Amino acid sequence: MAIVGGKKLGSSTSINQTATNYGPALAVLTTLFFIWGSLTSLNDVLIPFAQHVFNLRLAASMLIQTAFFSAYFIFSIPSARIIDWIGYKRAIIVGLSTMVAACLLFYPAARIPSFPFFLTALMILAAGITVLQVAANPYVAVLGRAETASSRLNLTQAFNSLGTTVFPWIGARLILGETVSAAAQSASQEAVIKLYVYFFAVVLVLLAILFAVFRLPKMETAEHHLGQKIEDSIWKHPNLPLGAIGIFVYVGAEVAIGSSIANYLALNNIGHFVSDVSDPVARYHAALAVAARYISWYWGGAMIGRFIGSAVLQKVKTSQVLAFSSIMAALLVTVSVVSSGWLAMWSILAVGLFNSIMFPCIFTSGISELGQLTGDGSGILNMAIVGGAIIPWMVGKIGDVINHAYYPGMTQGETSWGQGIHYALLMPAICYLYILFYAVSGSKPNSERYRVEAPS
Repeated sequence: MAIVGGKKLGSSTSINQTATNYGPALAVLTTLFFIWGSLTSLNDVLIPFAQHVFNLRLAASMLIQTAFFSAYFIFSIPSARIIDWIGYKRAIIVGLSTMVAACLLFYPAARIPSFPFFLTALMILAAGITVLQVAANPYVAVLGRAETASSRLNLTQAFNSLGTTVFPWIGARLILGETVSAAAQSASQEAVIKLYVYFFAVVLVLLAILFAVFRLPKMETAEHHLGQKIEDSIWKHPNLPLGAIGIFVYVGAEVAIGSSIANYLALNNIGHFVSDVSDPVARYHAALAVAARYISWYWGGAMIGRFIGSAVLQKVKTSQVLAFSSIMAALLVTVSVVSSGWLAMWSILAVGLFNSIMFPCIFTSGISELGQLTGDGSGILNMAIVGGAIIPWMVGKIGDVINHAYYPGMTQGETSWGQGIHYALLMPAICYLYILFYAVSGSKPNSERYRVEAPS
């Protein structure tokens, strides 16, 4: 049994009594995972949209992810403090309300249109999602037996992936389908307004009302209140800071690949979606709308992997599953970088399958045995999601540098249609190697790390 806040997690702890039915609470919490997954994945569609509308290079368009994921770094610790102040349930309502306000900001952002306004709306949106992440992830992890925490979080994350699978396809059809056609940009801007203002804002309001009236079970063993003294420190648990680095590189790698798929598969030697257009720039523009629809395949793999992982993690140790997945992800990225055509295309899309279990496994390993410091630990881990702001920009910058060096005549900065992005994707492979280290060594909780053998 794990030790949480000085108490053994088992049948004696109210939050983990196996006789208690936590199904309704988990079902309601799962809606949060679905909605923030849907909104996060739309960033991958907004990137090629912004490249066209605002005439941006790869690195500049990746500022969409930088603005979005930097909010995790800024707001994760404040989110943990909000939870200490008003509790998990009210914090979730605050997060949902913040997201509603952000979605409404997309109306002026698309109408003007203004790239800085888009970035502002995305950062506020991510601030609301950060509150949800800091509250919901540990809630799901603690809401049941400690031994199956990774399995539970994988299951809820699977519905997160359902959102990331469905909405890139919808976004590509509504937004990019018009962006690269002969029609004016106004149609794509209207599509942005319909998605964020008329759909998501309404859904988020309904969710906030649902959480206001729904009775969530309390989790006293994993929360503390402001001013309460605790004889422990998060820094005495190496699995937490090492896990934060793991979250940083995992999210960075996953987002970098997802953000690059449209530009990557639109390359003629990768996706080869358009063959009847002679001009390479026009051909690339036409291929972008088709390529963006394959983003759903990447996130769909993550969804399938999480449903499978939820079952596997009931039987197999978390660290072993994480080690296997990191090895496979690194191999698939490497294969894609050194190949071309359909092999390069499907190997990069298949990475999503092995990304699937990484966040839940790293997260639950990171907060293992933190007890009443679980909320603070969750804040640190969610802060590390800022990797999604930094690593995708680095990948885009490397792609721009390669394009500039080998294609000096390139003038279409809004798409950077050269091979730079092909080779820049090697960076995520390096990220997966650190996750392998964490799985093998860094994820051990104190009960394993400092285990003392009993005298014979």
